[in-house]
Amino acid sequence: MKKTKATHTGVLLAGYAHNFAGLKQELEKVTYFCKGTVLKRMMKCGQQRCACHQDPAKRHGPYFEWTYKEKGKTVNRRLRPEEAPIYKAATQQYRKLHSVLKRMEKVSRNAVLRLALNSLIKKTQ
Repeated sequence: MKKTKATHTGVLLAGYAHNFAGLKQELEKVTYFCKGTVLKRMMKCGQQRCACHQDPAKRHGPYFEWTYKEKGKTVNRRLRPEEAPIYKAATQQYRKLHSVLKRMEKVSRNAVLRLALNSLIKKTQ
């Protein structure tokens, strides 16, 4: 019965190692990244007689903004239309990085727990 538990632990640890290695490969695919969101806005102007005040389809724009947090404060930066896709791709890479790191942490936590339990079992034997 002891061999069965040891074999089971070995299989679990091998699975964790395989998952972790796959996540490391995903991590290598991440390119430049930045935190935040890119927004496309259509704005009303200051002239009350302008059509943009009556019809939302006639608003001015699109204007692009990159919004992010720095030291607890929201920062907005206007972007040129050419810059918007670059920043959008970078913010998507940040989300991908964050997702991969969370999954890596979960696999790592499970593996460490299994290793700790395994060392306790070995000490009691």
